[in-house]
Amino acid sequence: MKWFLRVVGVVLAVLVVAFLIFRTPDTDAAEMRAKYGSPPSQFVAIGDGVTVHLRDEGPRDAPAIILLHGSNADLHTWEPWVKGLSDSYRIVRFDQIGHGLTGPDPSHDYSLASFTSDIDEVADALGIESFFVGGNSMGGKHALAYASRYPERVRGLILVDAGGSPVRKVKKDDDEDSGGGNIGFTIARTPGINKIAEQITPRALIAQSLDQSVSIKSVVTEEAIDRYWELLRYPGNRAATMARFSTPYEVLTEEELTGIASPALILWGDEDRLIPVAAGEWIDQNLPNSQMIVYPGIGHLPQEEAPEATIADVRKWLDTIAQP
Repeated sequence: MKWFLRVVGVVLAVLVVAFLIFRTPDTDAAEMRAKYGSPPSQFVAIGDGVTVHLRDEGPRDAPAIILLHGSNADLHTWEPWVKGLSDSYRIVRFDQIGHGLTGPDPSHDYSLASFTSDIDEVADALGIESFFVGGNSMGGKHALAYASRYPERVRGLILVDAGGSPVRKVKKDDDEDSGGGNIGFTIARTPGINKIAEQITPRALIAQSLDQSVSIKSVVTEEAIDRYWELLRYPGNRAATMARFSTPYEVLTEEELTGIASPALILWGDEDRLIPVAAGEWIDQNLPNSQMIVYPGIGHLPQEEAPEATIADVRKWLDTIAQP
């Protein structure tokens, strides 16, 4: 019995030492704000204890576009579009709850209703009555849900490899050929392991996760990896990520989409290994007034992987419908 207790004690000691060695602590909030929240960033209180990190650029009297990033990303993903569109459009982008410098939701509410109400509150705080709303991945799902629930404010939708459809998986053969999936999202969904990931989040894991999301590998820069890694470890964001992935996935219905009258532009990478082109086709089939463009050789982040092509297509589409 004494021998057994000694073995257990040694194992526990080894585990404690390993935890202390490999643990990646939260980043310093003030340091992160200084690094990623410099002008033109703003920090705007929208109620319920939430202060949103946002950037509001372009002419104030121009048509407004609110852009929503994807899961575990942040507002910087839209930097190419801001540079390419803010001469003619007012571009607002913000870190959604549980992401970036906004940080976790004080009430721990990561439901679809919570995300969509935040969009409404951001628009109210900035005095924007009606606007185009766009989103990538998770942000695309939130844009669709917002258009369904707040139709009077939405002038149009821009959906970039958007979530929310019942078509969620790449075909098995394609997944195997491409290396498929995303290790970071898999860990976040796995009970037990996800709790460990709240404390141990290697930079290499973030690099692999980002690499698996794109086809144009030049997007995976050291700077981008650092940003994803550091902002994921912004105080409270890792716990928020695990809570969000533990929340049952809310699928949008055909009825919700067919009730959206706003025009929609759907952009998709044909090599997306997270959300297949078939999901975009389902959205396109159910939206009454939509146009879909598929980009060959592009993965899950067309706004970063193919900035020139996507900006040109967005501008062409906006120019036909965005007159005041």
